[in-house]
Amino acid sequence: MTKPRVVCVAGARPNFVKIAPIMAALSADRFEVTLVHTGQHYDAKLSQVFFDELEIREPDMFLKVGSGSHASQTADLLEKFEPVLTKIQPHLVLVVGDVNSTVACAMAASKFKLNQSFSWSEEKSRTRPLVAHVEAGLRSGDRAMPEEINRLITDVISDLLLTSESSGTKNLIAEGIEPKKIHFVGNVMIDSLFKAQEKIVKGAFVSSLGLTSQKYGVVTLHRPSNVDEQSAFLDLLQAIDEIAESLELVFPMHPRTQKKISELGFKPRGNWHFIPPAGYLDFVALMKDAKIVLTDSGGIQEETTMLGVRCLTLRTTTERPSTITDGTNKLVGIAPAAIKSAFAKSIKSEVSEKRPKMWDGKAAIRIAATLENLKIQQP
Repeated sequence: MTKPRVVCVAGARPNFVKIAPIMAALSADRFEVTLVHTGQHYDAKLSQVFFDELEIREPDMFLKVGSGSHASQTADLLEKFEPVLTKIQPHLVLVVGDVNSTVACAMAASKFKLNQSFSWSEEKSRTRPLVAHVEAGLRSGDRAMPEEINRLITDVISDLLLTSESSGTKNLIAEGIEPKKIHFVGNVMIDSLFKAQEKIVKGAFVSSLGLTSQKYGVVTLHRPSNVDEQSAFLDLLQAIDEIAESLELVFPMHPRTQKKISELGFKPRGNWHFIPPAGYLDFVALMKDAKIVLTDSGGIQEETTMLGVRCLTLRTTTERPSTITDGTNKLVGIAPAAIKSAFAKSIKSEVSEKRPKMWDGKAAIRIAATLENLKIQQP
């Protein structure tokens, strides 16, 4: 029996939160694991702080892909990841989420021919690495989202599809994926969230901002569909600004969003706290004590659900429907009147106590168990 060589890929802020518990669960005596940081997010506030706080070991390889257009970034990743495959000759490449690093590295692995064939499970022989996709099957139905294209492509070329919620499994089956490839393992982001809560000094970060628990809201905006078109973004900000007149709002700003706001010359009238991107632990603490969160992020929909915090998603679609049916999330769109109306109703309503199935902090353990069952052998 050969010890499986596994390459774990992470490149952007949400990837780090997902890869941390997986790295901890893949035991060194069972797997030979290589961690590759693509460098898609490379700023200290978007990268190194996550490695430190999530206790992820230093990457074995750092590809330094940097920023760029979707096309150039993906092309650069394809070119830089292939030498990694040549050197490691992995049996399996594990990718997480839906960023460009995810799809590019999955594509490179699916086309890479190994020096030596191997077999796994019921297969007789294969000459290409297995591709495992964590958080497979999520669909917004909006192909204008670059992430949606990344999800679709990654799932089509993956050999193991590890789903985080029941909608993911249903979507994959509807798309013709063989059921034997699909494994419902739960949400690995929640593994990190549970661990983070154990480390937070209650109230410390919130009080450092001059805030009081349950007396403020949190805003995050970064999606191109919300921040790139100036008039639409300004309408969105002005609608939220009216909310800020009745509730203090904290806005940790993604560098890209900060640049767009500067270009707009937005002058708020409400009570805002514009702060730099927060570390993972600080941001969890900020959400945990908030009255409500307004966001266009996918992961925050999941985290607020498990924290029991009201969430208004400022998008017309979501790839995480379980946060609505079994959580605290409401999909409100981007029309100013709809946002203000949803806020007024939500702030007065009880927070749902329902939670999605298998969001229990043990997803990484189930992922490791799934990989252990592969029984990889070489001739």
